[in-house]
Amino acid sequence: MKLLVTGGGGFLGKALAKALVQEGHDVRSFSRGDYMELRSLGVEIRRGDIAYEKSFFAAVKGCEAVFHVAAKAGVWGPYEEYYKTNVVGTKNVINACIRNKVKRLIFTSSPSVVFGNTDQEGVDESEPYPRRYLSHYPRTKAMAEQLVLKANSDTLATVSLRPHLIWGPGDNHLIPRIVARARSGKLRLVGDGKNLVDTVYIDNAVDAHLAALDCLSPGSVVSGKAYFITNGEPLPMAGIINKVLKAAGLPALTKKISTRAAYAAGAVMESVYSLLRRRDEPLMTRFLARELSCSHWFDISAARRDLGYNPAVSIDEGMLKLKEWLQRK
Repeated sequence: MKLLVTGGGGFLGKALAKALVQEGHDVRSFSRGDYMELRSLGVEIRRGDIAYEKSFFAAVKGCEAVFHVAAKAGVWGPYEEYYKTNVVGTKNVINACIRNKVKRLIFTSSPSVVFGNTDQEGVDESEPYPRRYLSHYPRTKAMAEQLVLKANSDTLATVSLRPHLIWGPGDNHLIPRIVARARSGKLRLVGDGKNLVDTVYIDNAVDAHLAALDCLSPGSVVSGKAYFITNGEPLPMAGIINKVLKAAGLPALTKKISTRAAYAAGAVMESVYSLLRRRDEPLMTRFLARELSCSHWFDISAARRDLGYNPAVSIDEGMLKLKEWLQRK
């Protein structure tokens, strides 16, 4: 099929584009940059900004399905920027799909859209959206997800996938951030580090998207639904971080800060950064303090049942691959 991947230059987008090519699909990427790695695989590169409808509309033409992976992530920055990319951009994707008669839209969401700043222990897709968010990212992603699910129809089938903390070789965000902070001595466990957290290895996240493409069609069981995607192996936060540090050849993390102190520090830093109009990300925010100290693990039985999703790479297997990648860098 002729397929479009928005955000094809990102960690997940690039891995997904590669997998689709390997499956024999004709793949087009839409993102801000040019990526020779994708060009060398035969991926057609289209450059632009999804927040501008005219630049995006032509990229959808002729495609049978769209993977909308592009997003503005992070825990800091002006609301307008998050809204423009995550909400306006998603509206443009939906409109372009409808106008070009695309039949399938797979949206990459996040479990943070239902994070109400308290522990989430084994929750499923019935978990409601919270009334209050501590960060613009989950707030705007929740708005985007609702737009996508509402757009599901007899002519455009939509589904939303919620992968949690994607990691693995090629990661340009999560793993490098943990390693860099550990090396600088700024990394801390928030709380006792015993809070259980789900993650998902990159290959498994890609497999979930491939499964969604196979299962999705107008009127199918997955149409108009959201699904949590994880490895199904929740581990204590301290355990996850220390596995990453071990793969990077670094000592285990023992330094801690209380949840209350981290939250207070985040509130102060947010105030100072806002006052000074700083664009760089604070070392701590209220949202980050809650994210690092709360449990986040999810019931993925719906994804197993409806998508046939089965995590093929375990966390331990993934860590070995991560170690090999980090050693080559």
